[in-house]
Amino acid sequence: MVEIPSYDEKSIGVCCLLLTDVLKHSLYYIYTALSKPVDLPGVYQFTAMGLLDDTQIDYYNSEEQKKIPKQTWMKEKLYEDYWEKGTQSRKSKEQWFYKNIDILMKRMRHSESDLHVFQMRTGCEVDYDGEDFLSFDDKESQWVAPVAAALPTKRKWDNMPILNQYTKGYLEKECVDWLKKFTKYEENETRNGYPPECHMFAKRSIRDKSIVKLSCMVTAFYPKDTALFIRKSRTSLPEDETESTGIRPNHDGTFQIKKSVEIKEDEKAEYGCFVTHRTLSYPIIIKWDGKCQDCSPEIDVVMIAAVIGAVLVLLLTVAGVALYILKKKGIIDTNSSDSEHDSYLDIY
Repeated sequence: MVEIPSYDEKSIGVCCLLLTDVLKHSLYYIYTALSKPVDLPGVYQFTAMGLLDDTQIDYYNSEEQKKIPKQTWMKEKLYEDYWEKGTQSRKSKEQWFYKNIDILMKRMRHSESDLHVFQMRTGCEVDYDGEDFLSFDDKESQWVAPVAAALPTKRKWDNMPILNQYTKGYLEKECVDWLKKFTKYEENETRNGYPPECHMFAKRSIRDKSIVKLSCMVTAFYPKDTALFIRKSRTSLPEDETESTGIRPNHDGTFQIKKSVEIKEDEKAEYGCFVTHRTLSYPIIIKWDGKCQDCSPEIDVVMIAAVIGAVLVLLLTVAGVALYILKKKGIIDTNSSDSEHDSYLDIY
């Protein structure tokens, strides 16, 4: 399913297909365009990046205008032709985004003096605020418009059945093929993986001085599939009794996860962490030493109320879906060596 969320006054998201294989690998592409330049270091009017299993594999921005690898195996396994075609593809996308953010601002009647963001994410499922704006039913090969504002786009795209068929083919086969290829390259590079590091610590609860929050932190492991349990008297606590961050990426391509449980400060039960990972011959088992970072009687916990000011940035991401233009028009390249869509249709 290709989904394009609608616009609301807080945010709009856009995404294409959730593509995962049986091992739950994922290939995502994220594009972000601003309605006007922002004079801030490191903030560009247009950026694009590829993510494999939540790890960045390539990058492009409007200043350097070059698609570059962010992983060693991407640089080694993919020839210069891939990067040259990828650079041209992203230059075309950059212009497409600039053009269509203007269309969307006019459709939504927003001021050009304000900063707006047009963001698209393909190859995955994205959480967003707002209702669905437009979706592609790949079983029926047609667009579905749940809101009236999407009807003009639906009518335009439904009248191009060959393009819809091409989109269906990309989502169901081509992108999956690239996903499998990238995964194979990455697995060859990191075949042995990286073992996890485990740490256990405790801090006094902010809401209740008599409560201690006990945490198990596991980090620096690859691949990301791991099992972490907090144990009480050598028995793993049920998931509904613990709080988990879920598995998150580190900056270096490894992963981390933290689980916590709240206990009485004077509780005498034996607590510990239990970790398994494919790189380990035996599980990691760590026992809590009973120490707490800020549980000394002399330390009082003071709650501080703060008012945080934020700049409201309207995320404006409707109706942009990756579609190829017909080859007979001279725009589609069915022999492309790039892993992304090469061009898009305008929203109007």
